[in-house]
Amino acid sequence: MNRRDFIKTTTALPAAAAVSAMPQLVSEALAASTDKWRVFEVTTKVGVLKPAGVTRVWLPLPIAGDSDYQKNLGSTWSVEGGTATAVSDSKTGAEMLYFETADASKVPAVQVISRFATRDRAVDLSKPGAGVKADRAELQKYLAPTELIPTDGIVRDTAREITKNVRGGDVEKARAIYEWIVENTYRDPKTRGCGVGDIKYLLESKNLGGKCADLNALFVGLARASGIPARDIYGVRVAKSAYGYRSLGAGTENVTRAQHCRAEFYTASYGWVPVDPADVRKVILEEKPDAQLPIDDALVKAARTRLFGSWEMNWLAFNTAHDVTLPRSTNGKIGFLMYPQAETTSGRLDSLDPDNFRYQMTAQELTSFGA
Repeated sequence: MNRRDFIKTTTALPAAAAVSAMPQLVSEALAASTDKWRVFEVTTKVGVLKPAGVTRVWLPLPIAGDSDYQKNLGSTWSVEGGTATAVSDSKTGAEMLYFETADASKVPAVQVISRFATRDRAVDLSKPGAGVKADRAELQKYLAPTELIPTDGIVRDTAREITKNVRGGDVEKARAIYEWIVENTYRDPKTRGCGVGDIKYLLESKNLGGKCADLNALFVGLARASGIPARDIYGVRVAKSAYGYRSLGAGTENVTRAQHCRAEFYTASYGWVPVDPADVRKVILEEKPDAQLPIDDALVKAARTRLFGSWEMNWLAFNTAHDVTLPRSTNGKIGFLMYPQAETTSGRLDSLDPDNFRYQMTAQELTSFGA
């Protein structure tokens, strides 16, 4: 079966399960909302063309529950040649669809359709915050180190150097870290996918190049080392930017390579504050296809200001998980779950090579609602 045949066949798979009645939820969301929410649908199709022994597939699903910027309207899926169920990682809470088959005589195929609503997110840091309480255990989780994001050694020393002259609280410290990343890192077009997120290596090598999973992880690690709860959120862009940035949106409905992670930090005054220093560096490198923009360019300065405290929600959030153990995997943990994952008895497939792995993601906006 070739790629074209795979895409055709997965459109007609028999329905296997559903998380929710999506049309009803969309209607309820439309009726209940008075804000500018937009409804999207993302379809992921996977076909493992070379099954061997037991074949397993894990697909990230939208983050569980609702927030002030995203509503989960449910997912449905269809499978051929195996069984699938929705599961969550007990440690990290990452939601995913797990598919398994032991029949190597057929080409297994999975299709997942997820619907969700989003609205742009912004925190006005120019005004005093009203005070936001958070669960202490949750905050401790987002202060802890991970395998790729340590908070001691060179990470701690760098954080101290960045914030040593800061006068003020956590917002001012987080802003200093954000500005340091914008000034001192760069987007490396040679980095595969979104990067690895190994921040100790970045700092020790003094080669501060990478993509969003590297640069935003660096923000998270430096913030945690400064005593500020912070986390990456992994997801995928689903639409063009409405703010004139060609580099900060999905150019077509095919979003197979549009994965993007963001970051946020917590303060008792404002709650979780969105940031995205990696996208500032993306604007510098990619906004003009024929030339890199200078850091003092008007487009860069506007993005730099906007992306400390706000996100444009042309993007789907999957999870905040690090050091993820995929259920029943025989190939060890992964640093984060943002791409479809699969393995056979021959080993784990390369999630950054969708043409050989055989997966495709498409997105479409179903409707916009609110005043």
